[in-house]
Amino acid sequence: MVQEKTRVLFIHPNFPAQFRHLAMKMGKDPNYEVMFATKRQEGQIEGVKKIIYEVSREARAETHHYVRTLENAVLQGQGLYRVATELKKQGFYPDIVYGHSGWGPTLFIKDIFPRAKFLCYFEWFYNAHGSDADFDPSDPLTADDEARIRVKNAPILIDLYSCDRGLSPTQWQRQQFPPELRSKITVLHDGVDTEYFKPNADTKLVIPRINLDLSNASEIVTYLGRGMEPYRGFPQLIETISILQKRRANTHFVIVGQNRVAYGKQLPEGQNYKDLMLQKFPLDLSRVHFTGLLGYDEYLNVIQNSSAHIYLTRPFVLSWSMLETMATGCVLVASDTAPVKELIQDNYNGLLVPFFSPEKIADRVEYALDNPDIMAKIRTKARETIVKNYNLENLLNQHLQWIKTGELKKPSSHKTKKGFSK
Repeated sequence: MVQEKTRVLFIHPNFPAQFRHLAMKMGKDPNYEVMFATKRQEGQIEGVKKIIYEVSREARAETHHYVRTLENAVLQGQGLYRVATELKKQGFYPDIVYGHSGWGPTLFIKDIFPRAKFLCYFEWFYNAHGSDADFDPSDPLTADDEARIRVKNAPILIDLYSCDRGLSPTQWQRQQFPPELRSKITVLHDGVDTEYFKPNADTKLVIPRINLDLSNASEIVTYLGRGMEPYRGFPQLIETISILQKRRANTHFVIVGQNRVAYGKQLPEGQNYKDLMLQKFPLDLSRVHFTGLLGYDEYLNVIQNSSAHIYLTRPFVLSWSMLETMATGCVLVASDTAPVKELIQDNYNGLLVPFFSPEKIADRVEYALDNPDIMAKIRTKARETIVKNYNLENLLNQHLQWIKTGELKKPSSHKTKKGFSK
């Protein structure tokens, strides 16, 4: 008797996003038939059939600005519904639907596929107070902001009500959800490929594609962000560099990312934070290298040659890059904000700094540069933290188990020798 394949439908507008490794593993497994619904045309995964859904329009300008997010989510849900209807006509009824909540395509899954097990990846729940929104005292919230943030959760709440169970990557991110609704949400990180992200003492920082050659640089301070914005401390970074350039004549700074705002408020038309901060703090640009977007191998080359890596974030979603740099053995000089402190203990596996103090950030970077022997131990502990608790292969197996059964087989320990909870 031939065992029937388990049919899985992943949903994320930005293929493959958080589902990359899961889709790759399932796509190679003959026990699964895998489809992936997305808006993104680019990219393929072996064994995974992509289904492109389209949105008929964007939220209208006259829609009340509190509910534009909801309108866009509904439009995405409708787009997904249309392609799912075609799948049903072709005889594809998924056993499992696993989608990223908040964007909208998952909104009507229980209407389209009522018998499917519906799983949701819950990355964030918006709160006006106590996390990212009211973090900056120079940018106070208005009553309008508070109301808009409350309504912004509508698509997420619909998914939370509809799904069979959900998953968040960190305890901090799960804690953003109302206490009475957390019982559906399990904590499990996506994991880091520690065989790929690992130290390499023999490499030099050379990226021919962008004519970057720092093979002779003795000190390289690195920073990575999807964009250049206050949410990830870009203004503080530029001020920190201006301080360090006055103190250290031979230090080079490598800034990876696009000149855009990925998170948070946009500046008025025609303005960007890069130009704004460079006008405010003129730098010696012969020692500051803006790389733009990098490929994975180029990005790895940067962090493998980092003398100190600055990671700053508001109390918000934790970046994959922080874990990847730790796995690579970077010395992290990171903001002492809640998501960071879930992984990093000061002077043990990283250095913590106040988010709003470029002077203190610069001091800690100098401390890292001036004490390579002490930093060698911190580098080792940073990698150990990821290898022990966030290793991709281990977490991927747990993730598959959770998909099948709803249960996790926990690792034997989630503590460092100092008893610091991960």
